Amino acid sequence: MNAPDHKQLEKQRFEANKLEKRLSRLAGQAIADFNMIEAGDRVMVCLSGGKDSYGLLDVLLKLRARAPIEFDLVAVNLDQKHPGYPAHVLPDYLKSLGIEFHIAEQDTFSVVKRLIPEGKTMCSLCSRLRRGVLYRLAGELGATRIALGHHRDDILETFFLNLFFGGKLKAMPPKLGSDDGKHVVIRPLAYVKESDLARYATVRAFPIIPCDLCGSQDHLQRKQVKQMLRQWEKEFPGRVETIFNSLQRVAPSHLLDRKLFDFPAVAAAAGAPIAEGDKAFDAEDFSSVSNLPLKIVSASK
Repeated sequence: MNAPDHKQLEKQRFEANKLEKRLSRLAGQAIADFNMIEAGDRVMVCLSGGKDSYGLLDVLLKLRARAPIEFDLVAVNLDQKHPGYPAHVLPDYLKSLGIEFHIAEQDTFSVVKRLIPEGKTMCSLCSRLRRGVLYRLAGELGATRIALGHHRDDILETFFLNLFFGGKLKAMPPKLGSDDGKHVVIRPLAYVKESDLARYATVRAFPIIPCDLCGSQDHLQRKQVKQMLRQWEKEFPGRVETIFNSLQRVAPSHLLDRKLFDFPAVAAAAGAPIAEGDKAFDAEDFSSVSNLPLKIVSASK
């Protein structure tokens, strides 16, 4: 195979630079939109060894270098003692970056194997145990933020999983309080596409650790939703983006949750326009036709 010529190399460098700028811009925008990081914060970046968490750390390091505020980053990985886990990979990589990091060890794998019947999905319990350890580490390290590598596709998949199988309108928030109420969890990659992170991982040659060390199965339901979204994007370009944007433009008065909107208060017509009145699906402003002549063709006495 012939080596890439000069023009090809220039094009590759150009595309890589454009991708890096896009990821940094989108992460910076999400951080600003949801006030994820403030001056003096100590952000604990959770690394799994996958493309998403590598991308998260890489982007946060770049943003910190040029941010108008000062904040600390500390990388953390939990070695859960999966058989065959390459324990040297992340420490070697983090040493090369010259940043503060901590590798914690806890044998949650044995706990999961003991509690989950053979053949059943282990990911849910494994994730719960890992989350508990990370919360404890955040307290010990004095972290004010816990940064996770979930991206736009994760948020959308979770939304549809809850919609189809949980009976809830619920996704992954970019920022929230932790389960134990003691920490703030942030997702700076909330606006970033998974495909861009995959490309970036290739460009940056991250030393990926596959998440199949315990023989973990893909969640069948999440896999189905992921395939559905990919098919939609293929057949109807832009649909996935529209759905994601809709999560940022919620109209509680047009849903059915009585905890979100005071329906009993809508007791009688007030005689004045309402900002979000009866507009179930109005893409355009048709107010100009509201005063057209009206002819009554039949009426009861």
